Amino acid sequence: MIVRMQHVTLLCMARDAEKTLRSLRELGAVHMDLSGAAGEPFAAAKQDYEQAEAAVRILAKAAKDCSEPAKEFREMSVAEVLAEDARRDELKASADELRRVIRVYAPYGDFDPALAKKLLDAGIDLSRVATLPDKLPPERLSVLQNRLAETEAKIAAITASFATANREASRITAKFPDLKDRIAFRAAEEALASAGAVSYLVGWVPVTEVPALRAKAVTNAWGLALRDPNPDETPPTLIRPPKLFRPVAALFQGLGIAPAYCEADVSVPFMCYFSLFFAMLVGDGAYGAIFLALTLWGWKKTKPKEGAGHRPKAVRSWLALMTVFSTATVIWGALSNTWFGAGFPFAKDWATVRWLADPSYNNMMLLCFTIGVSHLMLARIWNGISKINDLGCLAEFGWAGVLLTMYLVTNSIVGIFPAFPAWAYWVGGVSVALVFGFTVKPCELKTRGIELGMLPLNIMSALGDIISYVRLFAVGLASVKVAENFNGMALGFVQGEHAWWVTAIASVATAGVLLIGHGLNLTMAGLSILVHAVRLNTLEFSNHKGVSWAGCAFNPFRKTK
Repeated sequence: MIVRMQHVTLLCMARDAEKTLRSLRELGAVHMDLSGAAGEPFAAAKQDYEQAEAAVRILAKAAKDCSEPAKEFREMSVAEVLAEDARRDELKASADELRRVIRVYAPYGDFDPALAKKLLDAGIDLSRVATLPDKLPPERLSVLQNRLAETEAKIAAITASFATANREASRITAKFPDLKDRIAFRAAEEALASAGAVSYLVGWVPVTEVPALRAKAVTNAWGLALRDPNPDETPPTLIRPPKLFRPVAALFQGLGIAPAYCEADVSVPFMCYFSLFFAMLVGDGAYGAIFLALTLWGWKKTKPKEGAGHRPKAVRSWLALMTVFSTATVIWGALSNTWFGAGFPFAKDWATVRWLADPSYNNMMLLCFTIGVSHLMLARIWNGISKINDLGCLAEFGWAGVLLTMYLVTNSIVGIFPAFPAWAYWVGGVSVALVFGFTVKPCELKTRGIELGMLPLNIMSALGDIISYVRLFAVGLASVKVAENFNGMALGFVQGEHAWWVTAIASVATAGVLLIGHGLNLTMAGLSILVHAVRLNTLEFSNHKGVSWAGCAFNPFRKTK
């Protein structure tokens, strides 16, 4: 569900402003709009964080690029790292200029330009004994080359010192939470307005946190005014799904999406269908087993030591999600008997394997269309139930009927069903009538009448929405075929009888092709999940459910964990 919010106005004495902000941060329950901060203290805190990030990047890059770090460890602060990096950039610019000059004058050899100038000024013609440039170099070529070597040595020395000091990166990184907290605190100071001896701020608090806020107000002698949101206000969205589906909030955060405050929480269907989409798009049980093994390793790796507390909530959520998604993929692999693009002989006669392996692909397309219509009809029926006390619910139920009709049309077009059933004409006709008659109320014809004119296009769009779910089959099949082709390429190296050394080389080549091929396929599977599984939930399903994902996620003023 989406937790109900209350608008809060908090008053305190101006002299206690800093103490008030620290108490609010400790409570961690009030969402404030801090996006407009632009003052000098805020800018300085933000610059400190950005400089720390830049220093870590510089040290990490040096450790990666430098083959011979300095022998003696040098402790470096953020300011020292940035100063040395700026000096290194100046040296690099000087080195580039020296290289340019050397390239220009190298064809003329190593001569003394000062002596040449004296002879030319004396009127001596040197063209018979040497070829000189139109403009003499500033110094001898050998001097320029030596200076370039010295400059490059200085650059290398700075890079080597960075590589040695890379261990300092973890110390700097450990300060990131404090630096982030300082940025938020300075932004909150700007949000705290003053009116004489009194300071005040406005924000949002979940109704579940109101008792704790009231208790804090009593302890700190704050003035507190709470009210429900006005129609023109946009409170932040705090999603609190059922416990079993709570990890999906981490997925929303990772995608940077949140439903609007007045919209529905679709966490449960999102996670259920996303798991199914994940399994079908990856399409291979062995890949799912790899994901699952890595996830189990992650559970073990992040297990806190005894007495060290718990895993961070975000880490637990992502591990739980990947456990579900990986398990679903393994199950799909077992149902389709697909393991690294091949299958087990003993499973080829299983009912699910035979059904999914239909050479005409009709069964797979039927499955995809069925998943699609169930997904979209769920959205419309859900809307209808939520509007059950309004005649508008009939339009939503009508849309469910339209989707069912389009599902039958789709299967008839591609030849899965031999003919369009006669009873479906009645379903389609009644459904369209309900949609046309109850989408717009008579009193809304002036403002929303255009929606009725768009109904034919929207109905055809519903057909396209159902057809779009065939991507689950197409992408999954492509993944399997790519795996099969790499398997065929790899096995081609070891076919036939050869000398032992040829067989050894062929075996290495086979392993390399399999590793590269399946690794590439795994990467493409990950990309397809980001594109297709996310789209089907956030576009097709959400359009029918009426979720715009235009909300602002609840982000209370609190310390970084």
